[in-house]
Amino acid sequence: MTFEDKEEEEEEAGEDHHGPSHHPPAPPDEASEEFLAVLLNDSDANAIAFNFFFFIFQLFDIATSVDPSYIISLIRKLLPNVKNDHNFCGADGDSAPNEGSKIDLMGESASSSPKDRVRGSPDHNSEAMDVVNGFEKSSYQDGDDENLCRKVEQPGVSAGEEVWEEYGCVLWDLAASRNHAELMVENLVLEVLLANLMIPQTVRVAEIILGIIGNLACHEVLMQRIVSTQGLNEIIVDQLFLDDTQCLIEACRLLTLCLQGSECIIWAEKLQSEHILQRVLWIAENTLNPQLIEKNVGLLLAILESRPEVARALHPPLMKLGLPSVLIDLLAFEMNKLLHERIPERYPALEVILRSIEALSVLDSYSQEITLNKKLLQLVCDLIKFPDKVEVANSCVTAVVVLANILSDIDDLASEISQDLPFIQGLLEMIPFASDDLEARSALWSIVARILVKVQEDEMRQSSLHQYVSVLVSSSDMIEDDLLDHQLDETSHRIPCGFKRSARVTAVSSLTC
Repeated sequence: MTFEDKEEEEEEAGEDHHGPSHHPPAPPDEASEEFLAVLLNDSDANAIAFNFFFFIFQLFDIATSVDPSYIISLIRKLLPNVKNDHNFCGADGDSAPNEGSKIDLMGESASSSPKDRVRGSPDHNSEAMDVVNGFEKSSYQDGDDENLCRKVEQPGVSAGEEVWEEYGCVLWDLAASRNHAELMVENLVLEVLLANLMIPQTVRVAEIILGIIGNLACHEVLMQRIVSTQGLNEIIVDQLFLDDTQCLIEACRLLTLCLQGSECIIWAEKLQSEHILQRVLWIAENTLNPQLIEKNVGLLLAILESRPEVARALHPPLMKLGLPSVLIDLLAFEMNKLLHERIPERYPALEVILRSIEALSVLDSYSQEITLNKKLLQLVCDLIKFPDKVEVANSCVTAVVVLANILSDIDDLASEISQDLPFIQGLLEMIPFASDDLEARSALWSIVARILVKVQEDEMRQSSLHQYVSVLVSSSDMIEDDLLDHQLDETSHRIPCGFKRSARVTAVSSLTC
């Protein structure tokens, strides 16, 4: 086969032909190491070396391939009897997972991002999920959390278990690639992982198993295989009753992916039991860990945004269990953290909480649970007034949409907030952040229009009117830039939440007056 033929085949193969570049390559032999050393030590050979290795990588696709037999051997080494063999040989150094800093279960130190945790997970000591009875956090209402919280003991980790964890982390990484994931499933990795979950585990092993399945679930083509593995669905849901933070993070991430996939109705049936949904809400109410809050509320968001069949199964019991109150209490907790501590690691949790509240505010059957809540109105206004909006720009934009939804249901609230000049100043400061988001921009201008039409100039004192005008003038540059950037009305787009297309015209007319 010629080099040109090889290039044509690679082009036809498309994107699926290329996998992540972080997969462990086969170790080079001594001859290739010596050849590489000669080339790199000879300055005159640098260009030749570059061209040679470029050709080799193109020809054999070395950077994106892992020997299938290597993956199969890893799966075999995860068999329960292999893990429990204390005399089992250790892994090669090249196969060991990357180590990261330990996660502070109380959420006060930096944690790896959700994107990083798709690939792998830093090792951590076994610790119970953090539970707080402080600010706006409740204890489990029935007081029977010992029955729901199935603790997993952490015995002394044996040499065999350490090796199992190393191999498991490599498979966790490899499962991010669709090609490797399909190979793993074809070679019974799901059955092997299920066998491990059915026997006593350390929490680290449980986390790795959930992480591998979570990465497999990222590939829609494999979702049906996960569902059809007998007994796996039930035991995955059962992991919600562990009390280890990292296990719960992976369990929530996995279930979120399952509810977003084609087999979501099956997963909704597995989750619709009241005691399971009660456990999901209990976790949200009783953890301080920001990443767990993010993943747990992300699961609730997936339910709120789900298909009608899933909504009919899961929305009523969640509302009965007090989902709106849980979300508002979580928002209050995160707002308190934002105003007094400003911990960047908590910002993603704040954003997903607001997105969940937004999703709830547009559900016809349940929107009044949100729009009639005075506490929520105050929290949203406080966030819009937050001075350092760049740090939490996405959350502020979502807060604007939530407020617009509230005002569209209860128009009288516009009169109350029209006298809050710091709020109006903060709202106008949101114009640049909402400029590229049609929904947010429409929401912002609808709020401005609703507020300004409530201003009665002839009933205001001269000093108050002067302050009002000063606030508007101070934002005139941002208003002008937004109008110039959007001179053409987006007539082809649907304005959400019943916003009138004349809202911007009404607002500008009021500003001019």
